[in-house]
Amino acid sequence: MEIWDWGAWQWLALLQHELLLFAGVFFLVGALDDLAVDATWLWLRMTGRIRTPRLDTRSLATRPLKGQAAIFIPTWNEHEVIGDTIAYLLNAWPQEELRLYVGCYRNDPDTIAAAMAAARGDGRLRLVIHDRAGPSTKADCLNRLYRALCDDEMRWGEKARMVVFHDAEDMVDPAALALLDEAIEAAEFVQLPVLPLPQVHSRWVGSHYCEEFAEAHAKAMVVRDALGAAIPAAGVGCAVERTALARLATRHGGVAPFAADSLTEDYELGIGIANSGGRCRFVRARHPDGELVATRAYFPAQLDHVVRQKTRWVHGIALQGWDRLGWSMRPVEIWMRLRDRRGPLTALVLLAGYLLLALSTLGWGAEMLGYGAGMELSRPVKVLLALNFFFFVWRAALRFGFTAREFGAIEGLRAVLRIPLTNVIAIMAGRRALFAYARTLAGERIVWDKTPHFSHPARGPQEKAEVI
Repeated sequence: MEIWDWGAWQWLALLQHELLLFAGVFFLVGALDDLAVDATWLWLRMTGRIRTPRLDTRSLATRPLKGQAAIFIPTWNEHEVIGDTIAYLLNAWPQEELRLYVGCYRNDPDTIAAAMAAARGDGRLRLVIHDRAGPSTKADCLNRLYRALCDDEMRWGEKARMVVFHDAEDMVDPAALALLDEAIEAAEFVQLPVLPLPQVHSRWVGSHYCEEFAEAHAKAMVVRDALGAAIPAAGVGCAVERTALARLATRHGGVAPFAADSLTEDYELGIGIANSGGRCRFVRARHPDGELVATRAYFPAQLDHVVRQKTRWVHGIALQGWDRLGWSMRPVEIWMRLRDRRGPLTALVLLAGYLLLALSTLGWGAEMLGYGAGMELSRPVKVLLALNFFFFVWRAALRFGFTAREFGAIEGLRAVLRIPLTNVIAIMAGRRALFAYARTLAGERIVWDKTPHFSHPARGPQEKAEVI
């Protein structure tokens, strides 16, 4: 039969076949990339090159610091949670060497009031009011905090030893500050793990961050650290040696360490330190009871908020990062930056996969009703499908294992069941990021498209339900 004589079902079978090849090949490429990281991690574990020690964190938590530590928390419309964050942080970290800088905008009186009330007269808090109306960008707010630190250092007559970064919704770990203080001795940048907490009111949308960070901060970041690659900052639970931060400021004209138009200044922070020759470290440790020393927080729980946040990550890291950071000549850095920037391609491949699933379901239904014949698969295509199925099972097993280690077996099972939802969110964020990037290329101004926060872990059980 000539091609122009084909019917609808023949064209459907052709489309299925082409989608199958496209999705199958790129799924396999991504799986082999992940397998390389998995194999490296397993080899490092078996050879004893990586381990997570248990520390005497009770004495560590109250240990005096070796120098001044400036804590930066930029805020915009965070009156719901900033009070809990400040009160918990100042209580958990009693060191006198700490100075907490909370950045607020002049047109955000609710956040200013909440921050002032939470201080309870603690002289270690510095409330910094931005001289412009918000929101600008998180990077711009951090630059304002940096200028405030520089002013204070001139009054003190000495420089801070390190700058620690946190977000307005974070619950810090009591041992984290002293651990960062120790680790910064041998590095210019140090990142501790981040643990998004499961949410009783959003078991599927809000809690899907649990498995992403549990795996990334137990495996991928550990591999990067072991290979000597740059460690992208998570923006929370990380510290920069003061001189290294000054060098970043010098690269931006000497006044501010961050590019004010950056969407992912945290990611650029770690990469920038490495590019300037600084040593980056990812440090994991546990309390005596096995709990991870980590920053804990409730991440966004509404679908539109989640997509908005992940859009910012894809836009800033995969698309804007391509322009701003370029590439490195080191093979390991090329590999890691390719991994960082595969978000849009991953979204496209996932979309092709789900479209293939829909068309295949339609084709199977039509075949059962006697319309046309199903798509015949060649032996190479069958091998491709078998390999992808094996790697899917492997990925699901790892996702379960890493999530269960931190949150228990039930949450590990939920992590596996959340895989389809996670993929749909990735598709939505990838599409939105591409359009947002196109608008910025056309001259649209970048603003702080942040997500709101309502609950704080320091309160115990969540007090306000969020829409799933």
